[in-house]
Amino acid sequence: MDGGVSQAIPLVDEQELLVESKRNLSISDDLFNLSELDLLYEDRSATLWTFMKPEGRPSFTPPMLQDFERWQQLIPQSFGAGKVPLRYLVLGSRSPDVFCFGGDLALFEQLIRNRDREGLVSYGHRCCAILDRNIRALDLPMLTIGLVQGAALGGGFEALLSFDFIVAERTATFGLPEIMFGLFPGMGAHALLYRKLGSAKAEQIILSNETYTAEQMYELGIVHELAEPGDGINACKQLIKKSERRHAGLVGARKAMKHAWNLKLGELNKITEMWADTALELREQDLKVMNRLVAAQARLAERIAVA
Repeated sequence: MDGGVSQAIPLVDEQELLVESKRNLSISDDLFNLSELDLLYEDRSATLWTFMKPEGRPSFTPPMLQDFERWQQLIPQSFGAGKVPLRYLVLGSRSPDVFCFGGDLALFEQLIRNRDREGLVSYGHRCCAILDRNIRALDLPMLTIGLVQGAALGGGFEALLSFDFIVAERTATFGLPEIMFGLFPGMGAHALLYRKLGSAKAEQIILSNETYTAEQMYELGIVHELAEPGDGINACKQLIKKSERRHAGLVGARKAMKHAWNLKLGELNKITEMWADTALELREQDLKVMNRLVAAQARLAERIAVA
């Protein structure tokens, strides 16, 4: 494979799951026709598998955010009490070696150069609303699982923090690189890492610009299950299998923990507004660093498209 980039691992019985997906006619067809999200519903375990399939850079671009908003709107319409059962929701990525690079840096640079605070805040608030709904598991009695088979950076890492469980292959990496261009993660990292790890450790991760391994995140309790390279989907299936008998207890425990967090959407939005104000203070040299990261992400997206 070109440049050592491995192919995204497909579901072993993907064709069978596609048939099952179509069989459940009460599930909205729109769910299976999103442009940048690939979905498969598995009857046996009542699991909705979702994989990001970005058309360009593996980042949270406006089209990707739009699909996530639609995804979160359609799932409660099709699943739940009196509808199709949904016990587990899994999110992974089709991009080889990348979960997500996070925020749309190219858009950020443009908005900063245009002094468009409203645009920055609007983008951030959309991300926070998606994060908040995921933290609440869309108000459904289900468990959410983030599957990481590559790099989860910036907003990609932040998004994962909103899941009940994170399964990561040992080659996966995690990091918050925003400080390298004079910014900070503005869509969940402070609020969630503070609640999960405490203030000192959260600050260390946010300000270090360090890349963390899956093993390091496991030792911190951020990652819940480690998998060998290429075995992430099977690890998710095993987690689902061993959670089945205690599903109600796990759902209840996670709901109670989130209640104890006392994390409101307003807190997330306020931090995003601080992030937008800080972004407008970036210097030209900071924007050049941001631009270099955008170029590196674009080159990787091209490699993925060719592979």
